[in-house]
Amino acid sequence: MRLPNALLKFGPAIIIVSIVLGPGSVLSSSKVGCQYGYQFLWVIAAATLLMMGMSTLGTLVGVSVQATPCEEVARRFGRPASVLVGVTLFLVVACFQASNNIAVLASLEGLTGSVADAPARGSGSGVASVAILAAMNLLIVAALYGFKQTYRWLERFMGALVLTMVVGFVINLVLAQPSIAGMLRGLIPSLPQGRGESLLPRLSDGEVVDPFWGVQALIATTLSVAAAFFQPYLVREKKWTSQDARAGVGDALRGIALLGATTAVVMATSAAALHGKLAPEALRSAGDVARQLEPLFGEYAAALFSLGIFCAAFSSFLGNALIGGVVLSDSLGWGASFDGRAPKLLTCLALAAGMAAAMASTVTTFSVVQLVVLAQALTVLGGPLLAFVLLWLATKLSGRGRLATIPFALVVTLVSIGLAVRTAWRLYLQSGL
Repeated sequence: MRLPNALLKFGPAIIIVSIVLGPGSVLSSSKVGCQYGYQFLWVIAAATLLMMGMSTLGTLVGVSVQATPCEEVARRFGRPASVLVGVTLFLVVACFQASNNIAVLASLEGLTGSVADAPARGSGSGVASVAILAAMNLLIVAALYGFKQTYRWLERFMGALVLTMVVGFVINLVLAQPSIAGMLRGLIPSLPQGRGESLLPRLSDGEVVDPFWGVQALIATTLSVAAAFFQPYLVREKKWTSQDARAGVGDALRGIALLGATTAVVMATSAAALHGKLAPEALRSAGDVARQLEPLFGEYAAALFSLGIFCAAFSSFLGNALIGGVVLSDSLGWGASFDGRAPKLLTCLALAAGMAAAMASTVTTFSVVQLVVLAQALTVLGGPLLAFVLLWLATKLSGRGRLATIPFALVVTLVSIGLAVRTAWRLYLQSGL
């Protein structure tokens, strides 16, 4: 009973955890563990530390700054600047929503065995997938409009999903019997031998070679600038004020610590069970991870892992859509209340866009990979842009909050620029220009 009671003490941070710890995070940490073993656990630790700083910043902005982030941008730089922030973030969310929907289907396959990861075009399973996607998205829409206090039920619902997720992943870690010594060595910063000279993507025989793409994805899915940008909105919905700053910071630190620990659990499980036994390329989706674990741990353990993936996917596609809808509405000056008309409508629009693309991929030749590439291109602009806004908001704080958060915001801005440059270079190589 202690774990559920502890989770009930979480506030906005538990929603951040549920959003960030999505299928992309599960897949990237599993692939890195499969490819490199425990060697990059230090990356999770570093990204978690930076995310703690950014989540703390988001909390302090929420309780201290008079207006919402986009409204502050509009007042200082003009409405077009805030619209640029909102539209960019909304488009990124809408593009990734399709893959989140597909991840839900993949996790259901692991639980029931009845839904194909990539259903045959026009087959009965494809029709079933369309029906499942429609039902789940309609369920979310009904919840958005059916509950009077959106934030209150969202916090409890996300907490339940995170609890289920953690239990499923930890049980599989215990079954994997990881090397404690290996995990401790993995916390010491190092790079694989012979790989230090090729940190950037390169072309080889016409193909893009990027051994650290998975590591970059791991950083991006743990250090989520978009989630940190959304934190002030959650804090305001929680009705916290400056008097709740200490409690809010504690909530942020506990929540992000849970995020980092859970990500490390997934990586350690993959390192113990799959490293040296499976090519990382075989893990194309989070559902593939569960399928690879089944022969090792048994049907029930794999089903628990699939349940964890389902919770990660379901919470992520709900939370991401909410980020897109609320921030876009705020950027347009239409309000930022979760219970407001415009935020709900735009959240539904993000849900509909992701659902439509996912449905198209199950019954036609359309591939969501195209949308993921577009989302990656948008993050070249969106990542540094959001990081810069958070850095600017940090300067509006006073006292110790300002001194403590500006260094984190500055480092994260530089990291975001570095990741954006690396992504842009990879996309350039892929374009063949």
